[in-house]
Amino acid sequence: MTAEENPATITGRTRVLGIFADPVGHVKAPPLINEIARRRGQDAVMVPFHIAPGDLATVFDTLRRIKSFDGGIVTVPHKNAALDLCDRISDRARLVGAVNVIRRMPDGRIHGDALDGIGFLAGLKAAGHEVMGRRVYLAGAGGAAKAIAEAFAAEGVAQLTIYNRTMERAAELCDRLAAVYPSVRFTIGTENPENHDIAVNGTSLGLRDGDALPFGVAGLSPGMVVAEVVMEPEITPLLAAARGIGCTIHPGKPMLEYQTELMSDFFGL
Repeated sequence: MTAEENPATITGRTRVLGIFADPVGHVKAPPLINEIARRRGQDAVMVPFHIAPGDLATVFDTLRRIKSFDGGIVTVPHKNAALDLCDRISDRARLVGAVNVIRRMPDGRIHGDALDGIGFLAGLKAAGHEVMGRRVYLAGAGGAAKAIAEAFAAEGVAQLTIYNRTMERAAELCDRLAAVYPSVRFTIGTENPENHDIAVNGTSLGLRDGDALPFGVAGLSPGMVVAEVVMEPEITPLLAAARGIGCTIHPGKPMLEYQTELMSDFFGL
């Protein structure tokens, strides 16, 4: 079988995409992106890169010089640091202060964007959970959480409560978003999510055995939607506890599934 007959074959013309993380063994995007590339008839492949935080700047400098590199996904713990390493960023990335996708332009410059939020929201809405006019509780103020907060605000939620263990980060995010979305009521939350319609874990808590819950489940009530960004395990301790209370649960995987299509468009696949 020739390379033309087998789209999975890597040739000298194959465009290279990467996913940058530390650690990297848990990432799920490469097979999804590679399947999209095959479906779209594109000669491209995504591979994982295990990059320590201290080496990220050097890696970005190298990527500018690799002419067969088209772009990549930036994930934990690099989303915030990557913002300052890009040569240009979208308005959305500038607002949330993080990037999770990059693309190498023909002149070698690196362009960054933040697709976590709109990918998460697309998955939530596809499951039948409308957010406009709802009261939303969000745990986290890191890269993914900031993008999700911006997406909720842009969608027109009535209230967005942000809880973070470092309250200053939650306050800074509220202030930044309030300046752009004045119709949304922003509040700094506690670990209690009561009196909200939707509660979201926007942190990595739940990814590792023994992690604490991202917020107090005692404040959950039947009928609330409880959503995750953690994709593995599919049913995190938070979702298991919420299901036991009678909440509607929404796992993290749809965020990736919907976001990979958006990412593929961004990469030019």
